[in-house]
Amino acid sequence: MLLDVTDLSVSIGSVSPLSGISFALDRGEILGLVGESGSGKSLTALALTGLLPLIGGRITAGAVRFDGTDLARLRERDLRALRGRRIGFVTQNPMTAMDPVQRIGAQVDVVSRLHLGLSAQAARARTLDLLTQLRIPEAAAVCEAYPHQLSGGMKQRIVIAMALAGEPDLIVADEPTTALDVTVQAQIIHILTTLVRERGLGLILITHDMGVVAQACDKVAVLYAGRLAEARPVGALFAHPAHPYTAALIDCIPREGMAPGALTGIPGAVPSVAAYPPGCRYHPRCPRATDLCRSTVPPITTGETRLACHHPMEQPHD
Repeated sequence: MLLDVTDLSVSIGSVSPLSGISFALDRGEILGLVGESGSGKSLTALALTGLLPLIGGRITAGAVRFDGTDLARLRERDLRALRGRRIGFVTQNPMTAMDPVQRIGAQVDVVSRLHLGLSAQAARARTLDLLTQLRIPEAAAVCEAYPHQLSGGMKQRIVIAMALAGEPDLIVADEPTTALDVTVQAQIIHILTTLVRERGLGLILITHDMGVVAQACDKVAVLYAGRLAEARPVGALFAHPAHPYTAALIDCIPREGMAPGALTGIPGAVPSVAAYPPGCRYHPRCPRATDLCRSTVPPITTGETRLACHHPMEQPHD
């Protein structure tokens, strides 16, 4: 197993925004990490890569085993050696990942020079090769450009090239298609999925788009209010959602031929991290909630299917 996350919990100061996060990913697989804004998707990504806020951010429980090594127990120096080299990170906003006053080529070159020990000439050759693989036309000219001179879709490709430059085994992509039009979104998702299949990488795709998950992912982990709701293979999850929150997310997907006004939503909102409710955190919005849900935190089952629900829609089967 390339990555095995077990009962991960995170605290920032006196607040505990994440608890009970568990999922697994192997080489050549894509795992979709989904949930509404505020569910803890991006914070999970920061915990996996050792990039939690420096002031008060820490993993307080659980394990993050990457190729057998528990990242939660590594020193910062050892984590820095893994980031960029074996774990690549694609951020939500490509502009925040690039230096606005450095040329594109230099920003991609530095990754392979630092992590692979390549010379300046060899690093530039690798950069040009990566940009070409990512379908960037006139790669040599793009290397001489600055970030502000590129389109949003082109900048996102550059960030992916930076993540790939160290030849990683795992890529964490945090909403890589945010603010892109649907055509460019499809292109970026196709690039990422092709890289995973051809190179045998592991990919964690963080998104709120269940349609993208259905199309691109092998497994899904659904988060709600900083806790795992359900984790299963993608086909089983969409065919037989077990957690009421998962079923509600799937019901929010527009479908061809849907009658006007038929699209449903989920009443209410994700609670603030400072005011998580007792018991199951989804109970204030759940039509199946009982007194047990309001008072007792549901345990998370183990195995390929992981579920945290007192009253599932049906008993999960894969």
